[in-house]
Amino acid sequence: MSGQRAGDAVVRKLVTFGRILREAGVEVGPGRLQDALRALDSIDLQIRDDVYAALACTLVAKRDDLEIFDRAFRAWFERAPSLNHAQRPLDLGLAEMDESHSVAAQTIAEISMDPVDPDDADKASAASSATEMLRSKDFAGMTLAELHEVRRACERLARSLPKRRSRRLEASHRGTLLDPRRTMRRAMHAEGEQIDRAFREQKLIERRVVFICDISGSMEPYARALVLFLQAAVATGRRVEAFTFGTRLTHLTPFLDGRDPDRALERASKAVRDWAGGTRIGESLDAFNRVYARRGMTRGAIVVIASDGWERGDTSLLASSMATLHRRSRAIVWLNPLKGHAAYQPLAGGMQAALPHVDVFLPGHNLASLETMVRVIMQLGRTRAAQLSRSAV
Repeated sequence: MSGQRAGDAVVRKLVTFGRILREAGVEVGPGRLQDALRALDSIDLQIRDDVYAALACTLVAKRDDLEIFDRAFRAWFERAPSLNHAQRPLDLGLAEMDESHSVAAQTIAEISMDPVDPDDADKASAASSATEMLRSKDFAGMTLAELHEVRRACERLARSLPKRRSRRLEASHRGTLLDPRRTMRRAMHAEGEQIDRAFREQKLIERRVVFICDISGSMEPYARALVLFLQAAVATGRRVEAFTFGTRLTHLTPFLDGRDPDRALERASKAVRDWAGGTRIGESLDAFNRVYARRGMTRGAIVVIASDGWERGDTSLLASSMATLHRRSRAIVWLNPLKGHAAYQPLAGGMQAALPHVDVFLPGHNLASLETMVRVIMQLGRTRAAQLSRSAV
């Protein structure tokens, strides 16, 4: 009877661990959990490295998920107080994001390996519900612990970036274009009979997305969360470019790159010299057009600008810079945190100068608005802005 209870305890711990991984963005289904149970049944559960290897081999299918798995394993099975390898104070206002203050981390840290709490599933569900509540909470009112939860959500969102059809072709069983060379090679093995025909289709490649984020004083409460999303998007290794501007334009992509998000944000904080300063939207976009857009960075790209539109410079320069940027890019999406409020109207001079050249105007005040932005740019990757479905906005 005791053996049966011990076996049930292992199953409960593994099921809850699978839920934690899914919450962190790792695809873990019932089939993988069954494989993990079979693997655990064939090893000595007292050997930590054997348990780690068995679960990693059965629950993780992507190399990018290994770091998430490692942190979750240490926090769940070894009672590590934090999922981060180290805590570093950042100059961007994200200092000391201690995960022990988050609901999910408290749930993980309070439960030990033995004895097993019978309410494991209920606690995991409570953590998931708390994360759901953050979707509608304004970034400006979030604590540092809540921003840390937002960072985890941004890592999941950043994996969904648009693709486009390339002019290059690749072999495909579902293709409609005949591949004469491969067809003839196959025919040589069938005495010249073209029985097994080969086909090709256009190759899918990542479409470039350029993020330009306002970090001026009026945007400071929202810029912290937006920079977290920029870091997660750049870390995917896809065709993503990140810029910030206040009084000047800063190319952040080289600083945000890398697998360690804390180090990336630390490098970015040192590179940004105009954090929470003034706003020169027109001058910054003009510099972007002259230095980067003319090199082809925006050709076929979706440009996402995050700003409240409070321009302290020349609005005519902003209008002309937006017109140039619109001609050189596939589409422009503008995120304005103020648009998330029901009484908002775009009365600011900078916003009025920019809107005629904006394809999609969205709020950017909470996690749900970032999810909407990802859906929009995914659809813009396939269709033109004029054909964009209303359901995506």
